[in-house]
Amino acid sequence: MSKVSFAGKRMLVAGAGVSGVAVAQILQKKGALVTLQDTKTLDELGDRVGSLQQQGIKLALGQQNEILVNDFDYIVVSPGISIYSPLVLAAEQQGVEVISEVEVAYRLCPAPILAITGTNGKTTTTTLVGEMAKTTGKRVVVGGNIGKALSLEVEDVTDKDLVVAEISSFQLEGARTFRPVVAAVLNVTPDHLDRHKTMKNYMAMKSRIFTNQSSQDYVVANYDDPLVRNMMNKAVSQVVYFSRKTELAQGVFLKGDMITIAWKNKAYPVCSIHTLRIIGSHNVENALAACGVAFFAGVAVSDMATVLGRFEGVEHRIERVATVRQVTYYNDSKATNPESSIKALEAFRGHVILLAGGRDKHTDLTEFMKLVKEKVDCLILIGEAGDRFAQAAREHQVEHIERADSMAAAVQMAHNLAQSHQVVLLSPACASYDMFKNYEERGRVFKELVHRLSS
Repeated sequence: MSKVSFAGKRMLVAGAGVSGVAVAQILQKKGALVTLQDTKTLDELGDRVGSLQQQGIKLALGQQNEILVNDFDYIVVSPGISIYSPLVLAAEQQGVEVISEVEVAYRLCPAPILAITGTNGKTTTTTLVGEMAKTTGKRVVVGGNIGKALSLEVEDVTDKDLVVAEISSFQLEGARTFRPVVAAVLNVTPDHLDRHKTMKNYMAMKSRIFTNQSSQDYVVANYDDPLVRNMMNKAVSQVVYFSRKTELAQGVFLKGDMITIAWKNKAYPVCSIHTLRIIGSHNVENALAACGVAFFAGVAVSDMATVLGRFEGVEHRIERVATVRQVTYYNDSKATNPESSIKALEAFRGHVILLAGGRDKHTDLTEFMKLVKEKVDCLILIGEAGDRFAQAAREHQVEHIERADSMAAAVQMAHNLAQSHQVVLLSPACASYDMFKNYEERGRVFKELVHRLSS
């Protein structure tokens, strides 16, 4: 895979967040003429952005409509910039190519890429694939929607290395030629509809992870998800299904309790699901998907089993925090939509005190509240979504609903209410931006509060 040169190209990077600053710096190093644009002022953005001028990057801050898009060869959009923004629409009208930070990374990257997308499970699966890939002896770089911006991660890679990337629908909006050698679509449920407007648009963005693949490439897809199966009708690449519910003639599936890979008339037993240290049926699906991706990246089956047997999960995904007075606290702050919180609740037998709420994505709550009614002893709501969630809970006859005006108040309330052997679970089913910088900060605050209880 050859690198594309951006030397001498006039590049407007829209959005001065983490990935925007990263891609601006990389492009400048590659010889591009870079302007970084953001509607925030320099005072709002701080020294991190101000110092870029010393590196030769122009700043266009506190403005958007004043930008003349036809002064540029490319517009690079950060994940936080919608394709429906005036800047992007103006660029498209002028025939200026709009690409994402991930697309820039791909065009600069000489190494093969394994890319994972889906509404839920991306980070766990990506981390698993990264750990499995390391057993090949190759240098493995993991990035994208996890860790550092992908453009930073691929800066020094060679064609002998391997890149494992978690890719969000936002990052795929500006993907034009992005072509991973192995892609994975884990699941598709309603999410980010405030951004994508419709499920059709959302699925179209997710499909971009395999759109540019050839018949020599692979896409690992969830057979149990009818929306994902429907998406595969457009795949030119070789479709490799994984299933938790069906023994497949070919693909990755459970034979009894054994994770099994079947390909070209050969079966490869990997390991029993009882050796997994991550809990929940959704994590069985993540393990199946990871094995599918790793298999076509050349990972030995025995090494997959070793990694699965020692992998304890990732931070903020049903993460066990502490046990206080025989009550165990779990941090699932990454659950930013109802479907993800459903997966978390399904991992427990019941008697859960659930902390939920945050920035409302206005997704349907019916199935979520049915499970809350079944498994949750007390629902404690925080954040902007509290009123709508409380109304939905009442409509589903959830009996014990409480409101808290802060995470600290919610944790203290849970501590006061919890009985021996109950579980306190933070699984918000909402974005975090009403009260926190991101879901990571939300999870860290929750954990700090729990640890204070135990001290």
